[in-house]
Amino acid sequence: MTELATAVFAAQSGSHLLDAPRTTRFAAFLRGFDEAGYRQELARRGFRWIPRSDSAFPSRLRSIHDPPPGLFVRGEAQLRLLERPSVAVVGARACSHYGSAVATSLARELAAAGAVVVSGLARGVDAAAHRGALEAGHTVAVLGCGIDRDYPRAHAALAAQIAATGLILSEYPPGVEPAPWRFPARNRIVAGLALATVVVEARERSGALITADLALDEGREVLAVPGEITSQLSTGTNALLRLGATPVTCAADVLGAVGIESTSLPELPTLAGPAARVRAVVADAPAAADELIRRTGLAPGELAAALAELELLGLVTQAEGLYRAGAGL
Repeated sequence: MTELATAVFAAQSGSHLLDAPRTTRFAAFLRGFDEAGYRQELARRGFRWIPRSDSAFPSRLRSIHDPPPGLFVRGEAQLRLLERPSVAVVGARACSHYGSAVATSLARELAAAGAVVVSGLARGVDAAAHRGALEAGHTVAVLGCGIDRDYPRAHAALAAQIAATGLILSEYPPGVEPAPWRFPARNRIVAGLALATVVVEARERSGALITADLALDEGREVLAVPGEITSQLSTGTNALLRLGATPVTCAADVLGAVGIESTSLPELPTLAGPAARVRAVVADAPAAADELIRRTGLAPGELAAALAELELLGLVTQAEGLYRAGAGL
């Protein structure tokens, strides 16, 4: 009984508790706590409660040094999803287009290979990872607020998509507002659920680095996507690489770290003419339209048609005035 009571008491008192405290305040709370009624209300609202002592509680999370008393759960998937090989994909909220594109394509390929992608539903890399995973498989979101909240609110539709096929988790009961100290606590659950953590982009003091540190503390694999040495968004990831993190150059690097055999990549469509010339240029490096005209010798109209074809095939993306290779290029 005391695991659910501990979680609810911790939320109401604004404290971080792993076990029932031996205090008169908690004893008084416990005497007035109606667990059966609380569970009924959770069920009425479509939420589940999985105590740490339950066999359904994820084993990887139970093994960390500070597992929560239990998890509040939202979503249609069965709880055994949490026992499948999982990869945490995290990074900067204010990520670059490159970071977003890498997180999306990487998560898509991981999910397609059978891995469950775990992240924190935050803006930037987290959201991109969830969206990529949803295109090919399953994803799990961990909240730093009550299980009934979609934070940020702009991700309400994304949360609904995740809940339809995956799971949303929180150690906090309904009604708990997001607070700065709750997000590092949330990060230990993200890392604890996963066999490996991938950091896509991170500034020097990014919260994603907290997740990576927590993963390392638990003996889990940490990987990082290399970034431009002149970009502040790459400071954290490049520092991880200096410390010995495994560099990520493709999804196979991550799949190998979690023991999943990588599937063969789909064959690229055969291109000819202007589209092939443009593809060859952007495969080397991002380029603006005027540079593409100069390097391919195409007229503006021919270039526009070639780019439209490549974008429809997912082989080129455009942002901030630059055309970049897509995931399949």
